[in-house]
Amino acid sequence: MKIRSVNLSGLTQIMHRGELVSTGIFKKPVEDAVAVGRCQIAGDKQADLVNHGGVDKAVYGYPWEHYAHWAAELGKDDFTVGQFGENLTTEGVLESELSIGDRLRIGSVVLEVSQPRQPCFKLGVAMKLPGFPKLFMKSGLVGFYFRVLEEGTLQQGDAITLVPTDQERVTVQEINHLRFFDNRNLPEIERVLANTALSASWRKAFEDFLANRR
Repeated sequence: MKIRSVNLSGLTQIMHRGELVSTGIFKKPVEDAVAVGRCQIAGDKQADLVNHGGVDKAVYGYPWEHYAHWAAELGKDDFTVGQFGENLTTEGVLESELSIGDRLRIGSVVLEVSQPRQPCFKLGVAMKLPGFPKLFMKSGLVGFYFRVLEEGTLQQGDAITLVPTDQERVTVQEINHLRFFDNRNLPEIERVLANTALSASWRKAFEDFLANRR
C-alpha cells in the first residue's frame, strides 16, 4: 500500500448556470513533501468551507485502481492524476476494505477514516460530464475522507501502514450504500452509529433517519 500521488490546487473560477463559482477541485500532482495540518494540507484550497475541509474532511483519498474502471465505463483515456479532486491517490486501499475509524500512517502523519465522499456538481464540471456525480454515487467508488490525528509531512511514494479500528466495523462502501440506497434499514443504522469515529455530519444524517422513522 502506498501513495501514488499527492495532489493540491489553488482556487479556480468556473461558469455554472450563468454564474461564476469558485472551486478547488482541479488538483495537480506535487513531488515535494507537504505539511498536513488538522484541517487541510498546506497549499491546498477549498472554496466551499461548509462542505469541504475542516476537521472531519481534512484530506480526501481516492484509489488509483478506480481510474481503470472509469476509463472503461466512460470510454476515456485522458485522465490525469488528481482527476477526481483527491488529495491522495492511493494504491492498495479500497472502500470495500477500509472501515470508518481505520487509521493510516503515511510518512509522519496519522489519518483516520471519517466518511465517504458525497460529490457536488463540481465533480461533473471536472469530468466534463454534468451527470457524472450521480453515476459516481451509484458506483460506490467514492473514495474516503480522513481526519488528521497526528500532523506531519507526507509525499508521493510513501508507504501506507494500516491500523484497523477496534470499534464496530463498517466499511466505507457499506456506510455509503446504507445512507443513499438502504436508509430504511434501522437495525443497520443503529449498528453503524456505535462507531464513534463517524463524522459529525454523517452521524446527524443517520440520527435523523432514526428519528423520522420511529
